[in-house]
Amino acid sequence: MFWNTIAKFKKKGILGMNARNVAYIARYNARHLFPLVDDKLKTKHAARKHNIKVPDLYGVIRYTAEMNDLGAMLNPLTGFAVKPLRGSGGKGIIIITGRDGEHFLKPSGKAMTLADIRHDISNILSGVYSLGGRPDTAIIESLIRGQPDMLKYSFEGLPDIRVIVFRGFPVMAMMRCPTHQSDGKANLHQGAVGVGLDICTGKAIRAVQRNLLVDRHPDTGVDFSDLVIPDWNEILLLSAKCYDMTGLGYIGCDFVLDETRGPMILELNARPGLAVQIANGIGLKSRLEAIEALEHFDLHADERVALVHEKFGNTPVAA
Repeated sequence: MFWNTIAKFKKKGILGMNARNVAYIARYNARHLFPLVDDKLKTKHAARKHNIKVPDLYGVIRYTAEMNDLGAMLNPLTGFAVKPLRGSGGKGIIIITGRDGEHFLKPSGKAMTLADIRHDISNILSGVYSLGGRPDTAIIESLIRGQPDMLKYSFEGLPDIRVIVFRGFPVMAMMRCPTHQSDGKANLHQGAVGVGLDICTGKAIRAVQRNLLVDRHPDTGVDFSDLVIPDWNEILLLSAKCYDMTGLGYIGCDFVLDETRGPMILELNARPGLAVQIANGIGLKSRLEAIEALEHFDLHADERVALVHEKFGNTPVAA
């Protein structure tokens, strides 16, 4: 059974974690460039220099004493997000979508007090959610208002889009849809639904929840087969530009679709996971090898996107 499974994975071109780490991350991602994506403030500054949209920054809290002004900072805001600067996997993020008097309301309707938010920020500062458990910084950003057509594919949260980019070429993508099980977070390990996307069209290929195929969202009942991501070519172009922005050869680019501003970078990841293969039902390996076989890489972002359409436009996908 074990060897049959291995043979099946190889036939589908599944990229394993060791191969990802050695052949792609270690080879194509210079260590000195990691802070550019591990630090969300540095990512924001770099994105703005490259005309890539990001959520507005309201405030930065580096030390406990700076929380003395937290009430004054949050008082005029009806919606915002609090994030660890060096967090990963969506841990430690607080999303506030409304107010009820002095209380702050989460997407689920659950109320938080200012003291609750202070406590969660204290955890962020102490490194509870940071890579390696190091002391961290909390950033407070504008709330992203999702596009109505996309929100129906989500429950108590905002769906996001992960694009894997290799040497500047977008090669595979999925949308991550929050569920009740995932507590409104777009985290597949917590129970969000991963929807594989055709890399050239942004159309849904199939959907999985905890590695099992699903046809509909478990909470909203919406059929995933009708899903088509708007502004798809813009997302591909922005993904390609993230390579120019960071210099990282193997990267995960996470986007959200804002109701008024369109596609925006949520964060970048120099160590993107491999669940995108499960969502798409095919492996990354053949696409990565197709890019490695190219003779020329000194192309503009729009030229790289055009080549992706040429290379992968008729790529078969799993049922």
